[in-house]
Amino acid sequence: MQENELPIIVGRISGVYGVRGWLKVNSYTRPKENIFTYLPLMMQVNNAWQAIDLEETRQSGGGRLLVKMSGVDNPDEASGYIHCDLAVSREQLPPLTEGEFYWHDLIGLDVFNQDEISLGKVKNVAETGANDVLVISGAGDNKARILIPLIMEMYVKQVDLIAKTMHVDWQIDE
Repeated sequence: MQENELPIIVGRISGVYGVRGWLKVNSYTRPKENIFTYLPLMMQVNNAWQAIDLEETRQSGGGRLLVKMSGVDNPDEASGYIHCDLAVSREQLPPLTEGEFYWHDLIGLDVFNQDEISLGKVKNVAETGANDVLVISGAGDNKARILIPLIMEMYVKQVDLIAKTMHVDWQIDE
């Protein structure tokens, strides 16, 4: 499977809920309820991504997202799915306009500062509340992790998905 064909992780099963086999879902979408707009969801089973059949989805009174998978009718069966990632195919995502990108498109980009010094690669994007933060794993002599606010035009100057590069306004500490 090529990289652009790999499923895109949109959530994870975080636990069992109740006695009828319901599962708690940790959604990575915004808003979190949007995970249920991307049906069918896929789950990796026996090293292969497979669509899962959901009988029902809902939100508990406390705002927790829940799913009921077909054929999973008790907590023992449900517990086997804890920590399983939930994914969708790229075709299920809405198209983006010019200059927009999904977080997963940023992972692996080579990051350069305004002096063309390589800062490393984007390893992750973290949600902090105030703004999202790029987690850069250092390059060359700089093995430290670098955190850069994901604020376009202020810190992130250019994202080139074709060249797999990102240019940022960021100085490294020496």
